[in-house]
Amino acid sequence: MIRPTRLVSILFAVAAVAFSVSGCGTQRISIPKSDPTYSADVAAATLFNQRCGGCHTLSYAATFGSGQNPRTYEAINGPSFNERCERPVERVLYAIENGGFSGAYMPQNIVVGTQAREVAMFVARFAGRQAPSEPGVATCDSHGIGTLPPLTSSSGS
Repeated sequence: MIRPTRLVSILFAVAAVAFSVSGCGTQRISIPKSDPTYSADVAAATLFNQRCGGCHTLSYAATFGSGQNPRTYEAINGPSFNERCERPVERVLYAIENGGFSGAYMPQNIVVGTQAREVAMFVARFAGRQAPSEPGVATCDSHGIGTLPPLTSSSGS
């Protein structure tokens, strides 16, 4: 039979481990509420988190898919959009529709129609915001986001 003090110690240790583990992976989508397109960006960040977060890192969408160390990450890890600027938005939409630029790992049309356009705008707005500033290198904010042509009825909903 287990002594009461040992049982209490074991229960306390199990509770401490459970409490500390429960805090893992709880980062949330963090779009600034001052963002003029807040609700659309939260919806796009949620889609990005669900469909793109396995391979790409973007803190605003609470994703950590990119490998942090180039010597150890998997070949399918996508670029980290925390540091990588993705503009103009037409380029982002092209990547979504065509499976990136190499077509090797990213599935085509991972998001389609209006949702693809919203995710593209979200990525174009928030990618590159954490890139370190380097002398002589233009920041992401110095590149225009661009615009998308109107959605045609044959492109999806």
